[in-house]
Amino acid sequence: MDLECIMKLIVMVILLYARRVNAAVKTQAYFNETGELPCQFKNPQNRSLNEMILFLQDQKNQVLFELYNGIEKTSNVHDSYKGRTSFDQNTWTLQLHNVQIKDRGTYYCFIHHKRSTGLMLIHQMISELSVIANYSQPEIKPLSNITENPDIINLTCSSIHGYPDPVDMWFLIKTENSTNVPETSMVKSQNNITGLYDVSISLSFPVPHGASSINISCILQPEPTVAQLHSPPLIIDIELPETVLPDAENILWKVAVPAILVTMCVMVLFLRKRKKKQSGLSGEREEMAFRLSNLTSKSFSMFGQ
Repeated sequence: MDLECIMKLIVMVILLYARRVNAAVKTQAYFNETGELPCQFKNPQNRSLNEMILFLQDQKNQVLFELYNGIEKTSNVHDSYKGRTSFDQNTWTLQLHNVQIKDRGTYYCFIHHKRSTGLMLIHQMISELSVIANYSQPEIKPLSNITENPDIINLTCSSIHGYPDPVDMWFLIKTENSTNVPETSMVKSQNNITGLYDVSISLSFPVPHGASSINISCILQPEPTVAQLHSPPLIIDIELPETVLPDAENILWKVAVPAILVTMCVMVLFLRKRKKKQSGLSGEREEMAFRLSNLTSKSFSMFGQ
């Protein structure tokens, strides 16, 4: 059995042992930023770095970093990690730069003391790295009226470039008299290269009866322990049908004309009655004059006799 196989077997045994005796240290890094992988070595014997060999590797046994006798050694470092690490000798922490979604997982730190009789493992540590990416602020966009119905409102809300996939996304609709959370279905898509998620929801709903204004918000819940993200509110003012009020001038004419006609009719009737009455009085006067003339004639006749 050659030396390389022996070393692999030794590493596998060490990994199995480390998993049993050491609890993993959980660390978190943001996408495209720097994550920390602590070794947490206190160096109680105050050994010099020139006497030690330190290396870190991932869950695929790919080496991230190696410090050999106090000097960084890159010959064993995997290509995906080259130029992305720096080691803080004061805190015994490896910094992994430009963290990607694929970097999440388990990492192992091993420190050996180099002696004349060989290498002795003096410290091991396991780190669990999680990667997150903040979703963009949700954005609501009105859609063209696909139903060709002016009383139907069509909306979509989207948030992009986040990780991990979110818990939920929903609309909140408020009017003067109601608050409603309609049922929607979240659509998720993951970029094959970056591993980031884009999410969206869509909604079609009728204009609430009697509402003059609608306030619509979109809310994203990235993770149960992460604060919700709210979109800027979309406010839709509803154009109510105009009430046509009668023209004041038309009302005046509609009132004045019948009044004038009634007044004229009353005056005509009054004049007719008055004329008849005057005609009656003239007849009576003529009859009385005629009778008086007859009486006078008779009186003269009698006087002449």
